[in-house]
Amino acid sequence: MFDVFLDKILEISNDEKSKTFKEQTKSVSEFVKILTDEQIKSIVKEIGTIPECIKASSSAEKLFSKSSDIILSRAFKMLGLKSKAIDERGDSADVLAESVYHKYSLVADAKCFRMSRTAKNQKDFKVAALSNWRGGENEYAVLVSPYFQYPKEESQIYKTALDENVCLLAWEHISLLLENNIKESENFSLESIWESSKMIARESKVSSSKMCFLPKLNKIVSKKLGASENDFAEKLNQCKLTIVARGSTEIAYCENKIEDIKKLTKEQAIGELIKETKLEEKINVINSFISSLETDEEAEE
Repeated sequence: MFDVFLDKILEISNDEKSKTFKEQTKSVSEFVKILTDEQIKSIVKEIGTIPECIKASSSAEKLFSKSSDIILSRAFKMLGLKSKAIDERGDSADVLAESVYHKYSLVADAKCFRMSRTAKNQKDFKVAALSNWRGGENEYAVLVSPYFQYPKEESQIYKTALDENVCLLAWEHISLLLENNIKESENFSLESIWESSKMIARESKVSSSKMCFLPKLNKIVSKKLGASENDFAEKLNQCKLTIVARGSTEIAYCENKIEDIKKLTKEQAIGELIKETKLEEKINVINSFISSLETDEEAEE
């Protein structure tokens, strides 16, 4: 199902000349709305990895990122919360959610990374910004990233999360909750997950505040699943196998692209390089800017 979802994003993003980004986002939302819960579960398993077939810094990558917010919002709904993905606007959270039964609310940010991306730092996760976006009206702030893309040992993001009470959740956690049909009710709340960093901070020493606390978070999530630590570890390992299989797909794509490039003539290779660097587009933009300045001068005269 993820492949179908990806094809839809590529199809919509290719229509950028006739549709604004806001209109493209609406098209994705309408598509996601008609998907079944089982289809959403399938997409959640892979949404954390940006496919290599999507060019970096492209309109397709931007739409894929926004689509992850829409998928996260749908996942929250499946967990029994009211939720919506916020339209494009600066300096705010991407997803809002509210408990129907327990009257708390949260802001959330969905993160996706390429497998080929090497170094990731705290700026990539925006933990502090997410805390600020919570404001005074929302109790919790939740970051959802790929589990195996979080730093494995020590990082400033863990200290910031503990200091600011930002829940560092993973797409794999969301997936396991959905697969086990976990849903809030009058007698069942997910609040302990959203406030997990606050709970972990109480037990953490200042000297170890930068250490990875995901194993402690796993214990909190496993309790909500009603699973033992061993069972949870096995479930997480199954998620890892899905990622490994996806990795093979991404490698195959890159290898095929290498073979395609090898078949190009010198002229074709030069053309592709010029196209890839977008130099001609930059020239057009500069010319347009210069023309606007000349028009301003004529108007002044």
